[in-house]
Order: sequence, then C-alpha cells, then structure tokens
Amino acid sequence: QTQASHDAHDNNNNLVCDSCCIHVTASYNKCHVCYKKKKHCRRWRWDSGNECCLLSGTTTTTTTTATATARTTRCMYSVLARNATIKPAKSGVVTTTTTPPPATQSVLFKDSSMIAANHRKQFFSTDKESAMEDEYGEMTSDGKTYTHDVPFVLENGQVLPKAELRYQTYGELNAAKDNVLVVCHALTGNASLHSWWGEMLGPGLAFDTSKYFVVCSNILGSCYGSTSPMSVKENDNSNNGGDIYGVDFPDISVRDTVHLQLCMLKNDLQVNSIKCVIGGSFGGMQVVEFAVQGGTTQEGDSEPFVRSVIPIACGAAHTAWQIAISEVQRQAIYADPEWVAGNYGGATQGLSVARQIGMVSYRTPVGYVQKFGRKVADGTPAYGSKAFWSVKSYLEYQGQKFLSRFDPITYVKMTEQMDTHDVGRGRGGIPQALSKVEIPALVLGIDSDVLYPLYEQEELAAMLPNSQLKIINSDAGHDGFLLEQDQVGSHITEFLATHD
Repeated sequence: QTQASHDAHDNNNNLVCDSCCIHVTASYNKCHVCYKKKKHCRRWRWDSGNECCLLSGTTTTTTTTATATARTTRCMYSVLARNATIKPAKSGVVTTTTTPPPATQSVLFKDSSMIAANHRKQFFSTDKESAMEDEYGEMTSDGKTYTHDVPFVLENGQVLPKAELRYQTYGELNAAKDNVLVVCHALTGNASLHSWWGEMLGPGLAFDTSKYFVVCSNILGSCYGSTSPMSVKENDNSNNGGDIYGVDFPDISVRDTVHLQLCMLKNDLQVNSIKCVIGGSFGGMQVVEFAVQGGTTQEGDSEPFVRSVIPIACGAAHTAWQIAISEVQRQAIYADPEWVAGNYGGATQGLSVARQIGMVSYRTPVGYVQKFGRKVADGTPAYGSKAFWSVKSYLEYQGQKFLSRFDPITYVKMTEQMDTHDVGRGRGGIPQALSKVEIPALVLGIDSDVLYPLYEQEELAAMLPNSQLKIINSDAGHDGFLLEQDQVGSHITEFLATHD
C-alpha cells in the first residue's frame, strides 16, 4: 500500500505535495526524507534521486517494484489536484494515479508561496551532511490505555475524575517482572518510541527487546492519547455529547505525570521493579522525578522500585532561562487574534510561531550557519522585506508542519507543565531531595546545548550521590539527544551492562 502526505497548501488553497513518500518497498539504504535506516522508517521517496515526481498536469502513472522505480524528472512540491487518488496494487507494485487539476488551479505559484515550496527541497537533500534533520518520524496516538481506578488527585489538590495514559510496550516481561526499561518522551513526543528513538530499539540495541521489557507512556496532558485539554470532561451532563476541558484543563505537574506512570506500571503492568528509567529534555525531567519518587528503599522492600536512571539534557529544575523561552512561545499564541477572541483552539498562527521559536532554541548558531548561511531563494532580493531567506523558509515550513499534530491549548499546558519541574519544591530544596536518591545515575549532557546548558547536567551529576556524567559531542544543540542516537545508545548500552 502507499501513503502520501499532502498537508501543505498555497495561498489559493491548492494542495501542495509535502513529501511524496510511500511505505518501504524499495531497496534504499536510508530514507531520503528523514535519513533513518530502512527498518526504522515508514516512508520513502518515490525515486532514488534528488527530486520527487510531479503529480499534476496530465494524468501520470508511476509504478514502483521492490527492485526498480519508473522515475519522472520534474520538481518536488508541485501543485496537486484535489482529486488525486492512491490505489493499492498487486503484490510488489505500487501505482499512483492523479487526474488533471481544474483549470482554475495554477500549476505554478505567482507569489512567495511558490518560491517557498520550490526552495524547501533544499531542506530534504539526499546529502545527510547538509541536511537539517527532523527529530520525529510519524506521530500517532497508537497504544494501550491505562485508566486510573479512582479520581486522580493532583499535586495542587485539583482532581481529575478520570485520568488515562496511553502507552506502548516492546519485548517481554520476565517471570520476575523486573527486566523493565521505562523511556520518557519530550515535549511533543508520544508513546511510540520507535518513531523518535527507533535506531536504539530492537534486539542487540540499547533498548534490547530480547532482554528488556520496554515501556513508553504518553505524558499526562499530552495530545497523543492521554487525558488532555482535548479530552471530554467527565460528569458532563450537557446535551451536546460533552464539552472538552479546553483552557479549563487543570494544571498538571511533572510530579503528577510521574506519579500516574508509577501507578500504571505497578497496577496495570504488575511490574515488581524497574531496571532503568531513561529520557531526554522533558523526558529527562521525568527521569529525575522518577529517581526522587522511586529511587529510595521503602519500608518493607529490599531495594528501590527504580534501580537506576539516565536523565539526558535537563537539570534538576526548570530555570528562569527555560521558563522565559517557554513564555515567549506562549505569548505568541496569546497574541493570535483567535485566542484573543476566545477561539483558543483556532490560534494556529500563534502556535506556528511558537514552534518556530522552539526550533531556534533546540539547535545552535553553528548548525544554522552551516545549513543556511545567508542564502535567499532564487528570484528574490539579496536583502530587505522581499528577500526570502532560506532559514525563513525552513522555519515557516516547520511551523506549518507542526499544526497537523498539535493544538494551541495543549502546547500552552504542556510548556506550563515543564515549568513546574523542580525536584526540591516542598522537599527541603534540590540538594536535600537529590541526596536521598540511592540508585546509580548516568547523566548525559550535550556540549552545544543552548537551551539546557551543559553546566546544568554537571550540577545535577554533582548532587546525585551515585552518579557519573558523560558528554555528547554534537553541533545539533539540544536536539542532539534525539539526533545523536549512536552516541546516546552507546552510553546507555554501557551503563545498563554494568549496573543492575
């Protein structure tokens, strides 16, 4: 079967090909879009060259077999007819047929949107060295659902009448029920570990599914299956089928998210103990909280429930620097006219800008200079209001792309949850809270991280009694925890092999 993504539009609301990809059928070494190895990628470019096929104009049929591809030579990001169809074909063959667009649809843009669309192909170069890689693969809400058996009381005293977590598992739980790895995702991630850390998941890899039972849960408040602002309120007796929480969704803390995950692990999966909890960024904050909540021996137990942790690219608390960057993103959403008018879920322009701000903070000056320099699109001035900078095209694309998988209210609430991170709150301060953690810890930091600077990981490692610090060398900045999977995986594998 085939799958094509056509989620971008020009100013005339014509559909624009966003990736022209299919499920794995060809024998390429790596995906030309996300650069992941074949076994970890669900989408592949139509051809083995630099450009996608043009699916507009006269009817076009492209046939692909497992060993060969009939190629076209026109440019990617071309205007598609609204009635383009994807047809399943016989074994080993994929056929795509597109009927001609109506006469009112122009095949060529006459404004900056066409320039942007044509220019974007630079960002999906088949040369990995020159690419600004994407962090995530396909994002879905797949998984099983844990429903807490009683109303869930939050840290602030508010109550969720029905608290649910979406989660996925990989591998098999052993008879002792103690071969468990828990992996925590970052701000916009989900429970599908294979979509964002897939190169470390599988037999013989860091998350070795032949040895470990790997569990990944969607954060409480996220939009990938767990209870969130988009969930229908419990005990809603209205006649319209129930209202969603929206902006009235209660304030969730990182502690709440970890507490509910611990309940799921103990009550639903019947886990006896966890070998290690691992995560980066927002996921790393959860890991630190797991260490505090589960990393001490409780009365009647012979060992802590959590036996080791690996926090990556985070600190012991969200600092003023990180809160400020989150707040600027929220302010972009608040300034959207739709938000001002009370149509909070419609504030997509603000969300797009918020995502663009985030994309700058996740990378480095070196990375942006090396990729984009001062390049502008062909046909635009070298500077001024009509110049279409390459970096502008990239950011606008990332902002628009994000709208297909996140909503403004959830983004606001999730960034606010990150800001709650402080393991010392109500525990006598950070040093005292961390001093009680008994278990081994491997703290990983990224030498080029601007958002969560390396000194924060140095401080965290110094306060954890039984810890070590390892450094990821990367020009990718904060996103190095997702993009440098070879280095991250190597450190995880070594730590797991030497610590029970």
